[in-house]
Amino acid sequence: MIKLSSLMIGKSAVIREFEKSDLHIKLMEMGCVPGETVKVEKIAPLGDPICIIVAGYNLSLRKTEADHIWVEEILAV
Repeated sequence: MIKLSSLMIGKSAVIREFEKSDLHIKLMEMGCVPGETVKVEKIAPLGDPICIIVAGYNLSLRKTEADHIWVEEILAV
C-alpha cells in the first residue's frame, strides 16, 4: 500500500484505509470511501494540489490531505 499523494498521474488505485484524524470524515463525505477506485488526473506544477477522479467526479485535494489516504495501486494487465 502507498499514500495517495505518491500515486503518479494517470494511475488508478483502490482506497484501503485512512490515517486516524478528524480529516477522514471530511474525505468520506467527498466520496473517498474504502473500496472506491480513484485515478490521479492532474498534479499542480509544484505538486500541490492534486486532482483525482473519485465517485464519478473531479476532486482536488491538498497534498497533506492525500497523505492521509492509503491506497492499493491497480496494476495494468
